[in-house]
Amino acid sequence: MSVQRRPTMYDVAALAGVSHQTVSRYLRADPTVGADTSVRIKAAVDELGYRPNLMARAMRTRSTGAVAIILPGWTGPERTVAAACEEAQRLGYQVEIVIGVDEDPAELSRLADEILARGQVDGVLSVTPLTVDTHSAGVVVQTAEFDHRLRAVEAVAADEATMEEILERLADLGHRDFFHAAGPQDWRSAQLRKSGYLKACGRLGLRSHGVYDGPWHPDTGVEAVQSLADDTPVTAVVAASDHIAVGVMHAAFRRGWRVPEDLSVTGWDDLTLVRYGTPALSTVRVDRETSGRHGMRRLIAAIRNEPEPAPLPAAPTEIVFRDTTVPPRRR
Repeated sequence: MSVQRRPTMYDVAALAGVSHQTVSRYLRADPTVGADTSVRIKAAVDELGYRPNLMARAMRTRSTGAVAIILPGWTGPERTVAAACEEAQRLGYQVEIVIGVDEDPAELSRLADEILARGQVDGVLSVTPLTVDTHSAGVVVQTAEFDHRLRAVEAVAADEATMEEILERLADLGHRDFFHAAGPQDWRSAQLRKSGYLKACGRLGLRSHGVYDGPWHPDTGVEAVQSLADDTPVTAVVAASDHIAVGVMHAAFRRGWRVPEDLSVTGWDDLTLVRYGTPALSTVRVDRETSGRHGMRRLIAAIRNEPEPAPLPAAPTEIVFRDTTVPPRRR
């Protein structure tokens, strides 16, 4: 009986036509490895199905070769996480996914400390804001779109301008009476979207009939709509996320308000399912993949005591109006 052995770094080097030291540098994301060489090595890794021997590396380097990703339950971060996992594996790390029980930054920060204290991972990437920047037990990095620190402002600052543009486009359709179903205000992205909403209402002379803050959960949208009077003049609800927007549409249906005939609704994130709902949700498409890859590169650079990658520019966004936004009609 023949046994197929696991491919080694030397096999990758032979197939790519480089030294094993060059393969090692590639797996560490060493910038001195040329683009053409990187392409050849990646092709060899993919063809052979090569994965670094993490146990051997742990014995040699006293590193676990593993990282953890923390995410709360209702942020819709699957695209960010998928890209971060792909980047971690490319750099030779395994990933442990940890889902927090809630969105409270203090609780999730304590969870990060607990994970590091177990000694089973080298660092934690958090796809959610935490309350502290340093952790006594190890390395913690927050993805750019959710980071509280100044570099995060660069990545999510466009949220404010994008929200203003959403209201401008709704005003062009004829809407004048608005309501904002906002996200948790300890998240920088939620703060900026709320700020953009209020600025646009003031600048364009639109009437805001309130802001309802809550978690990134459909219940926030439900409660926001339930807070409106039966005879409310509101014709458009602008939600801070797709999950919240789904709750808005659910509550509107329960109240006998048709979307979009009686109430236009917008979300944020462009989750896959909302594209195929009936009606399909108008929303904001965001490049989560770039943020996830960049966050993981920052984490692994910190673990290896390497220079931090350059900050990302503002994440590109695209407003996508679909079936849930039409000119206002009287109920």
